[in-house]
Amino acid sequence: MLLEVKGLEAGYGGIRAVKGIDLEVGEGELVCLIGANGAGKSTTLRTVCGLLAARAGSIRYAGTDIAGSPVHELPRRGLVMVPEGRGIFPQLTVEENLAMGAFMRNDADIERDLERRYEAFPRLKERRKQTAGTLSGGEQQMLAIGRALMARPKLLLLDEPSMGLAPRLVAKIFEIVRQISAEGMTILLVEQNARLALEVASRGYVMESGNITLAGASAQLLADPKVREAYLGEIAA
Repeated sequence: MLLEVKGLEAGYGGIRAVKGIDLEVGEGELVCLIGANGAGKSTTLRTVCGLLAARAGSIRYAGTDIAGSPVHELPRRGLVMVPEGRGIFPQLTVEENLAMGAFMRNDADIERDLERRYEAFPRLKERRKQTAGTLSGGEQQMLAIGRALMARPKLLLLDEPSMGLAPRLVAKIFEIVRQISAEGMTILLVEQNARLALEVASRGYVMESGNITLAGASAQLLADPKVREAYLGEIAA
């Protein structure tokens, strides 16, 4: 497994937001973590990528326990997150934002990768000299994903990529996620839109109040009456 989380506990102050969860992501997999707002999904991602210290448990990435590793070291090792809210640099241009994704690299392929990002996101190429803060929400999300890919991640953590977007743009973002996955990228996706997340992922975990309550193949979870009622807006027969 590329990522193995065992007995993970994390929180803020006196709040225990993640209560001893286990999850894993194999190389090349797209796995989703779904649940209601406040379930602990984003806290889980923040802890995996080092932005929040784990209170207990282990986080193994590529065979090494990374709990407690300096947060700036993890992208160098291929673990990169696209945060909730996108986290772009609004005063920089689109091209400068993309270049920031490669700031740790010193290889000769950065320009080639930049062109690949423009091929994948033609809207960004059209706006390459435009300041990022003037982009639409969907374009900013594309930029955040493109910037992360410039780091050449081995594991991409996506936190709520559909948040705040119109339905048409949500569909576009998930099309991009599906394409990235098809190219072999390993992805852990946190998403409130359970149906879309399960449709694009091969496996999923359901999180409630800091605990993993269900796990399995996406098709299995989509057919589960509890999931259909709680997250897909359907009333169980």
